[in-house]
Amino acid sequence: MNLQERYSLILGKIGFNYKEINILWFDLEKAYSGKSRHYHNLNHLKEMIELFDLYKSYIKNPDEILFSIFYHDYIYKASRKDNELKSAELALKVLAENNSLDKNLIFDAIYATQFHSHNSIEDINWLIDFDLKILAKDWDDYKIYCNQIRKEYKIYPDFMYKPGRAKALKHFLENGFIFQTEEFRGLYEEKARANIEKEISLLT
Repeated sequence: MNLQERYSLILGKIGFNYKEINILWFDLEKAYSGKSRHYHNLNHLKEMIELFDLYKSYIKNPDEILFSIFYHDYIYKASRKDNELKSAELALKVLAENNSLDKNLIFDAIYATQFHSHNSIEDINWLIDFDLKILAKDWDDYKIYCNQIRKEYKIYPDFMYKPGRAKALKHFLENGFIFQTEEFRGLYEEKARANIEKEISLLT
């Protein structure tokens, strides 16, 4: 998949010109290619867009959700707790006066990736599930993901990271479901729970 091409297509569709698109793409690529981006990088976007392509027919506002995918982790710093909020604000700043997309939906969709809780808007639930699909990978791939996340939080020693990570993972298990759409629950819920439980056991 050519991410730049997909990005250019969606921005061109909503009225941005060639020069504006190139500047914005360079900025986006730089943000997702930082040295600290071991997981929340361009490859994460690719995997989410592949899922978006598979389930696009279920999504009522595909342009908004695709745009949200590109910007949902634009700002990502392990030391911050407002990454999703700031990413949502940045996404609206990029759109500026452009009225082709539903800005409220985009803001709410990106912000929803902070807590991954069920939303009354089904499009947002699809975005959440695309973001969480990594939790249902085969164990070997899941371990790679775990190591990537640990590297992103390397500023924290184990005695701080391990209980913090375990607490975040237990939050998923305490919810009725990890995934928000019926499709993903049927396909991935059991596998994701098993992976999470195994990771917690290794952290404690």
